[in-house]
Amino acid sequence: MTTSIQLLQWEAPRQIKAMITNRHGGFSQSPFDSLNLGLHVGDDPATVQKNRDALKAVLPNEPIWLNQVHGTQVIDVGALKESKDDGMAVPSADASVTTAPGQVLAIMTADCLPVLLASRDGKVVGAAHAGWRGLAAGVIEQTVALMRVKQSNHAQTDTETQSEILAYLGPAIGPHAFEVGSDVRDIFMAHNPASAACFEQLQEKGKYLADIYGLACLRLNALGIEHIEGGGECTLQNPDYFSYRRDQQTGRMGSFIWIDAA
Repeated sequence: MTTSIQLLQWEAPRQIKAMITNRHGGFSQSPFDSLNLGLHVGDDPATVQKNRDALKAVLPNEPIWLNQVHGTQVIDVGALKESKDDGMAVPSADASVTTAPGQVLAIMTADCLPVLLASRDGKVVGAAHAGWRGLAAGVIEQTVALMRVKQSNHAQTDTETQSEILAYLGPAIGPHAFEVGSDVRDIFMAHNPASAACFEQLQEKGKYLADIYGLACLRLNALGIEHIEGGGECTLQNPDYFSYRRDQQTGRMGSFIWIDAA
């Protein structure tokens, strides 16, 4: 992979658009080279803004950037836009949802899992930042819950059923590289014993390899979400991606989803 932008080709409605960047095609210098989108990692802010500005050629609007804190707070972008002042700080949240065409949801990652969500009818989209902490705490569940509230608000009749939700799992640290302690395994096992299949015990006592893609799929399946695409990358092993675990000081990639206004 050498290009900087990947428009997703997935089984979503035609009006749903999604895009994921890698580390190439920007202006940042090492160790943030080159398309770093994170303002919080120590890169020159003016250069990061230049990188973000470069995305405007392929996005319908400025993305809704979040101050991601590894939690479960979900932003209703429509409500946020209605009350937002020009000087308002970037909201602290780890997920966002919208029904408004043209509003671009954004998640930044460098090993954590970006989860992009869309309803089968194309009326609502969501994006979640699912590191292991947020995933364990329920960020996917909270995002889907708000999406379903928005679906209900858009229902034409009391008998209209909710549209199926589709999921795409963006680039994250892979199952052969994500080493965790037994405490992480215990948290997931307490929620769902089937999580055992997503942990491979290592020779070192109390250490495991974790499959964050598999753990996310369990959460999605429990919500009735069966159509899941993506989930085949490893940010740590692929030098085309930013990886915090590999490099410590590094940039952030972006995953974006929106409803096409056209």
